[in-house]
Amino acid sequence: MWLTIALPLAGATILLLGGRRTDSWGHLMGCAASLASFLVGAKLFIDMLGRDAEHRTAHEVLFSWVPVAQLQVDFGLQLDQLSMCFVLLITGVGSLIHIYSIGYMAEDPGRRRFFAYLNLFLAAMLLLVLADNYLGLYFGWEGVGLASYLLIGFWTHKPSAATAAKKAFVVNRVGDMGLAIALMVMFAHVGTISYAGVFEAAPQLSEGVLTAIGLLLLLAACGKSAQVPLQSWLGDAMEGPTPVSALIHAATMVTAGVYLIVRSGPVFDLAPYAQLGVVIVGAVTLLFGAIIGCAKDDIKKALAASTMSQIGYMVLAAGLGPAGYAFAIMHLLTHGFFKAGLFLGAGSVMHAMNDEVNMRRYGGLRTALPVTFVTFGLGYLAIIGVPPLAGFFSKDGIIEAALGAGGVKGYLLGGAAILGAGITAFYMTRVMLMTFFGEERWAPEAHPHEAPKVMTWPMILLAIGSVGSGAAFAIGGTLEHWLEPVVGTHEVHHAAPVWLVTTVILAVVAVGIVIAYRMYGTRPVPAEPPAGSALTVAARKDLYGDAFNEEVFMRPGRLVASGLVEIDDEAVEGVGTGLAALVSRISSGLRRVQTGYARSYALTMLAGALLVVASILAVQLW
Repeated sequence: MWLTIALPLAGATILLLGGRRTDSWGHLMGCAASLASFLVGAKLFIDMLGRDAEHRTAHEVLFSWVPVAQLQVDFGLQLDQLSMCFVLLITGVGSLIHIYSIGYMAEDPGRRRFFAYLNLFLAAMLLLVLADNYLGLYFGWEGVGLASYLLIGFWTHKPSAATAAKKAFVVNRVGDMGLAIALMVMFAHVGTISYAGVFEAAPQLSEGVLTAIGLLLLLAACGKSAQVPLQSWLGDAMEGPTPVSALIHAATMVTAGVYLIVRSGPVFDLAPYAQLGVVIVGAVTLLFGAIIGCAKDDIKKALAASTMSQIGYMVLAAGLGPAGYAFAIMHLLTHGFFKAGLFLGAGSVMHAMNDEVNMRRYGGLRTALPVTFVTFGLGYLAIIGVPPLAGFFSKDGIIEAALGAGGVKGYLLGGAAILGAGITAFYMTRVMLMTFFGEERWAPEAHPHEAPKVMTWPMILLAIGSVGSGAAFAIGGTLEHWLEPVVGTHEVHHAAPVWLVTTVILAVVAVGIVIAYRMYGTRPVPAEPPAGSALTVAARKDLYGDAFNEEVFMRPGRLVASGLVEIDDEAVEGVGTGLAALVSRISSGLRRVQTGYARSYALTMLAGALLVVASILAVQLW
């Protein structure tokens, strides 16, 4: 187990410490470390298949990590069916993105450093999912935050990239505080922060404590997975190189919050109010991101909004408890294939269009980029849920589980998920039409051409996953049975016949496609976006997420800070200055006594003696 983490960590260390001496082969070293980690993960998977379901969990303690009084934490790793899904996703998709980056970053002078950061990210993400306790998870959690900061701001010469990196770092710190405080609450009430210890003690804890832990973990998940209200960093994070978007902000890091919730299922299952908070966040975010995606002309930001929305589906499913855990992980895995493929396709388009990201300056690229068109198109069909592609199985499973929640709650959650599917079909069809169809709207200096094979082959393999992974996971309940020992079993209650639900979903998706085609397939695409409705304007401004944060948090925070500065200047500093002035005046007075002149001292002694004699005479006469 430790090798899966050690290999990319060693790659990152060699490339960072080796400096420019490794420039000529650093990218190959980075790819080799990632592929080696994948091979180790595959070997562990094969070994796991050879054991009974009840005996597939493996533990490995490397050393005693925190031996402090009552807090005893080992640096331990745990590989079970849930973490194995993530190991294969992280190393498999991660390796394809490493290979793609060889071509994408070929002309970048910092390519070696880029691969070092990618390796560092893989190591941190693997630690996050393999740790057997919350402190190890927190270590990996902060590691992926650091790697994300370094990769988003990789092009340091761009002020926008530096700003986006700082924004991601600061927003994630809010969520990270939630995770840190959750660990404190666990230790205060349970005396341990290991998964086994916390989950075993959970039934004995009060509902209030469990709710507090659940809500704090949800806050952490909102930050890392870009869920409302901590979603504002994800769109700006597209300032990093496109492979970063594919790896960190589509396939792996943003799914860490989903992993945290599913892993902490025994806590959430006993805290219904915390579970309710999870499903509300998921439902709101899936619509929030979908609406934003409808108005973005930047191809990467449209896909980023889509990521926010798709993670919302996963969080919604995770909030449904045992009825939704398997579907959340299934959609996470299928999303890893089709969204990584879509981002790499967007990178291929940018590579062909001199880094142009505005889809209003694309059009008609299907003939110039045939491989990109086909692979991107398969990812598009998968994400909107066209059968039998991957998204059809995973997203429909989530919608059916949401409807099965029962009562008004089920109809609200299921309705939101179905509406989100229709909006997804609209904005993704819009992306396809504006990029690959219609008239050519290229700049004169643009000469579109297909990407080299080192970039197209990873796209092809991800497209294959986009087509077949859903069926592989869903047919026969393969993934559900695989995850049963970890997440438990629960039969989904069907509020309506499956065929009826599927028909309704596909009809809504078809409506979204038709509306998008009528708006962007039958009319010329203007060079500048039209004014649009109030909702369109709001969507272009990310539904005023930044404005909300500015008004609710930044400005009051600035006022508080200014007030504290004034208190410091007037009160604290005033008291200090006043005391200093008083001491100065006293010392100035005392200095007059110590003049250094002998005649002054003699006169003082004479005056004192006369005063003493006069006092004695006065007493005797009295």
